[in-house]
Parts: sequence; structure tokens; C-alpha cells
Amino acid sequence: MNLYIQQQIFTWGDKFTVYDENGNEKYYVEGEVFTFGKKLHIYDLAGNELVYIEQQLLTFQPRYTIYINGSAYADVIKEFTFFHQEYTVSGPDWHVHGDFFDHDYDIISANDTCIASISKQWFTLGDAYEIAVKNNEDAVCALAVVLIIDACIDAQRN
Repeated sequence: MNLYIQQQIFTWGDKFTVYDENGNEKYYVEGEVFTFGKKLHIYDLAGNELVYIEQQLLTFQPRYTIYINGSAYADVIKEFTFFHQEYTVSGPDWHVHGDFFDHDYDIISANDTCIASISKQWFTLGDAYEIAVKNNEDAVCALAVVLIIDACIDAQRN
């Protein structure tokens, strides 16, 4: 399954739609405004919350928790490295490798299976990404990881 994110520039808070490979709306993403730390919600088309993402404050390195059905499912941690970025996804035991500033990276499982490949679409208004998910069951969690990495890169730029 391929997912496409087109974030709008000049929006108040984060609010955008995620599309499937046929251009149909698949998920909605909304961020909370005026909160301490970043907080995002991923909804299905019926308005049901699928995932809640919360930035953990007062940590040495950026750390986000992914909640599914109100329970903590995974933590995404930006690892401390000198020359490159690296992220670990505890819970499903994933690692993220690639060129994050060019938005071209892969989410890899513990047994070296590719969960998803992410690439940035260039020459678009706002940020646009393609997420090629190998297993549909991993789509929402992979989408959450991509949103977290995008938030970390955005925070580092600012």
C-alpha cells in the first residue's frame, strides 16, 4: 500500500489528509495547538482516532510515544549520534535508516525486513511524502513514525 502526505504550508497547527495510491482520502491528521510538546492525532474517515502521538518533554534526546486505543504502543527515540541521525522504534522493535534531511529512508524490522520506504516528493507546495508500506497492518504505525521524524527534523531546522 502506498500512502501520500501533502502538508499544507501556512496552516494554524498541523492539519492535513493522507491519501492512498488511487488519490482517495485514507486518514486525517490533526495537531493540537497551544500545548507543551507536539501532539498529533490520526483519524480514519469516520472520525475514529486510530493513533495519538505525544512528545515526551524533559528528555535528553527527542522522544515520542505512539498510543493505540489509549495504550502506549511504541516509543520513537532519536538516538544520540555525531555525524548522522538514527531513530529507534521500541515496541515493534524497528530501526530507521537513510538520509533524513532528503527524506529518503526506510523503516526496518529487527529481522532486517523492510516495513516501509519513505521518499519526499520534490517541487511541491508544502512537504509531500510517499510512504510505500509492505504490509497493510503496519500502515498506521509507519505513518506515525514518519510524522514523528518530520517533527524532529522541523524542530532541528527551527
